[in-house]
Amino acid sequence: MKIISWNVNGLRAVMSKGDLIPFLNAEDPDIMAFQETKMQEDQLNFNFDGYFRYMNSAEKKGYSGTMVLTKTRPLSVEYDFAGEDHPKEGRVITLEYEDFYFVCAYVPNSKDGLKRIDYRMHWEDDLRAHLMRLDKKKPVIYTGDLNVAHNEIDLKNPDENHFSAGFSDQEREKFSILLDSGFKDSFRELYPETVKYSWWSYRTRARERNAGWRIDYFVVSDRLLAKVKDSLIYNEIMGSDHCPVGLVL
Repeated sequence: MKIISWNVNGLRAVMSKGDLIPFLNAEDPDIMAFQETKMQEDQLNFNFDGYFRYMNSAEKKGYSGTMVLTKTRPLSVEYDFAGEDHPKEGRVITLEYEDFYFVCAYVPNSKDGLKRIDYRMHWEDDLRAHLMRLDKKKPVIYTGDLNVAHNEIDLKNPDENHFSAGFSDQEREKFSILLDSGFKDSFRELYPETVKYSWWSYRTRARERNAGWRIDYFVVSDRLLAKVKDSLIYNEIMGSDHCPVGLVL
């Protein structure tokens, strides 16, 4: 089984650039997850043949949003997760299959100056509780733009970014807590010393210099790790400020 996740930074934008369909056809994933779709479902004027489609759009148009394509119809689909005071930003889709749960997420950015860090911490706690509830029933595959570089190896310039959104002590600690709750970062488990990134800022031509961050993940329940054959970062694929990441089971 192959699963791919990609923050496309605007689904219509990546479609117009012509990068998505050739990649989808070439890789032929069983499940394809998207973050930051930035659109409502009634704006989707193209089909993905051979896939069932599930979308969770933000109430605010042109903002956030997630989508999952799957060749196998899931047993159930849940949008968002339990918890109080979460705005409708279309950030989570949970699909249940016979042998596992699949969770696609677009984790909130803490913003410059960590202006949204308090909400981010609240969101992380509720999302972790959601994953742990699922994990009691079946193994979990959790993927998406998780908006955190966990360790110094996961970004080009760690010394300059200790107080930056995505590399704050608070965000990194929440990711550590998640991993300590029965989950594994599949890429880092397979490639403990490999330096590879999945996001590069548009503002500084960072991709040309490979001054990036690894903030897109496949996290799996501990008991699924033995079934992971590979964890991929497709950093040659263009079309967004993120590149796709993949999991082979």
